[in-house]
Amino acid sequence: MKLTNPGAVPVYTVSGPSTARPLPEWLARRRKRSAKYEPEELNNFELLQNFDFEEASNCVRVSEDGNWIMSSGTYKPQFHVHNTQELSLSFARHTKSENTTFLMLSQDYTKSVHLQSDRSIEFHTPMGCHYEVRLPRFGRDLAYLRQSTEVLIPSVGLSADGSGLGEVFRLDLERGQFLRPWQVDVGEDAPGAGLQGSIHVGAVNVATVAESTHGLCAFGTSIGTVEFYDPRSRNRVAVLGGQEGEVTALDYSRDGLSIALGTSTGIVQVFDMRNPRPLMKKDQGMGLPIKNIIHLTTPTEEKKLLTADKRIIKLWDEQTGDLWTSIEPTVEINHVAHVPDSGMLLTANEGKQMHSFFIPNLGLAPRWCHFLDNMVHEMENEKRVDTYDNYKFLTIPELKQLSLAHLVGKTNLLRPYMHGYFVHSKLYDQARLIANPYVWEEERAKRVKEKVEKARESRIRGVKKVKVNQKLVDKIVDRSDKKKIAAGVLGDDRFGKLFEDEEFKVDEMSYEFRALNPSTQVGGQEVAVQHVKDDSSVTSNSDDESDPESEVEDIRKKKSKDDVVMQVSSSKIAGGKAKDTAFGQRAPKTGRITKARTDVVGEQKVTFVPESKKKKQAEPEAAPKRRRDDGRRSASTNTFRRL
Repeated sequence: MKLTNPGAVPVYTVSGPSTARPLPEWLARRRKRSAKYEPEELNNFELLQNFDFEEASNCVRVSEDGNWIMSSGTYKPQFHVHNTQELSLSFARHTKSENTTFLMLSQDYTKSVHLQSDRSIEFHTPMGCHYEVRLPRFGRDLAYLRQSTEVLIPSVGLSADGSGLGEVFRLDLERGQFLRPWQVDVGEDAPGAGLQGSIHVGAVNVATVAESTHGLCAFGTSIGTVEFYDPRSRNRVAVLGGQEGEVTALDYSRDGLSIALGTSTGIVQVFDMRNPRPLMKKDQGMGLPIKNIIHLTTPTEEKKLLTADKRIIKLWDEQTGDLWTSIEPTVEINHVAHVPDSGMLLTANEGKQMHSFFIPNLGLAPRWCHFLDNMVHEMENEKRVDTYDNYKFLTIPELKQLSLAHLVGKTNLLRPYMHGYFVHSKLYDQARLIANPYVWEEERAKRVKEKVEKARESRIRGVKKVKVNQKLVDKIVDRSDKKKIAAGVLGDDRFGKLFEDEEFKVDEMSYEFRALNPSTQVGGQEVAVQHVKDDSSVTSNSDDESDPESEVEDIRKKKSKDDVVMQVSSSKIAGGKAKDTAFGQRAPKTGRITKARTDVVGEQKVTFVPESKKKKQAEPEAAPKRRRDDGRRSASTNTFRRL
């Protein structure tokens, strides 16, 4: 659980992916284990068990009693039922084709109707698929009339009677038969088209019913009209037209006096049922079809309007028309559902996991996850630190120069801070490229120059020659790069005499130099070792009859007295006590010390016994010993003693 949209109306992401592209299962498990104890991951938890699909989710709905959540997805085509009391998956059921949408006919999950993508309608019960029926044409949406137990299915294409009108199929669940369909004007089709119509044939896209009030049915069409039908008279009572684009979403208010509609161009309008002029008109800002519209009410009885396309969810104030808050997931949205009497939203999306968002200002947490209220209260008291790793700070004049000033307050890509805004790095790069088309060439020339400079530095450079302390200069050059040399000892004038004056020459033969550099080889030592190697090679090439002791004496006489001879000594002599002992160990110890007499020097004693190379003859096996009682009669009556 994390805060995704800070501000006056905070939004918390309870569950859902943080990346658009799903990670492999092995990598997701590894990251989950590694991030288990990180401070940012301490508030993460799994709200509902297996609240996901293998590929994507199409639709999600909550039952009227709030105890069940049903969702459909793919792949393979299936739908899941979650029990909110247990916070777990109750069961999963596969279907023959992909689900378009569904409705729960009862207060729980026991009765549901599913519109499939193969022109079929399936009725499901806890036992399985109860019944399946085929439709004459493809359906787009589902609506349910409780008073007459009718399922309404808006369809694509024109009616077969030649009237040139679209149809809304009616299936009576009490009698189990199709009723006469309602005809809706969807425009004309190309001549000579078949039963299903041409590619550009009109359709009835969406349907909604005002159940708790007047009961009027509204149908949105592909020609931008909304037709109202009265189920009591089964006739059309009104038509609302003049919309830009297709009508893709409809929703009645709770009192039934207003209706909100969304179009395929991203425009949202709210109409009073008694006035054809819109009360409010808003642009979603993405230019994408509106998928969902939901009327909401806050605990303070404020009316809000939720609109969603596949990119963003926005909540508007229905009275003033101002933007209240927004939610922008990382994946495309297919459907949005609101948990009744709470501030939680559930989304079906193109990602593997489904999202769940919690807005405390919209309402309390549902009773089956009431602990979210305590978590939100704790997170509000914590100090939040914003990190802007992928953002660039720009002032208002710089935003105007890049033509980004119109995005202020409309997107999360611009975050206000002090006298400017943090702009997302990707948006900044794109805007800079549009404002200055030659920026790519400048960046390319800059990178080419950097590569050339790097190649020059990697070339072999001449050794710096000085009068004094040449070895020190070579050591500094080997351990440092070009920049450090220029700023170090060799590039500083204050240390110039160190490499020019003989008085500053380092005496490698002095006692102080040997004490500070015990592993450094002096020139005299190298010469002595080389003499020993050369003389040893001469000795090995000489005749075998020569005396090795006399040759060693000759080698020693050839060496000059000034040569430094490297000797290897040991602190132990004939297994005695070490000479280089600490002062405390030299003190006499009390008590009698017993020493084991031995002529072995070291910690272990190894003895090698030479053996003949000839194979040992196999020793004859010893004859088995005869028992003492063989051939004697046993006086004992115990038979087992004879075994």
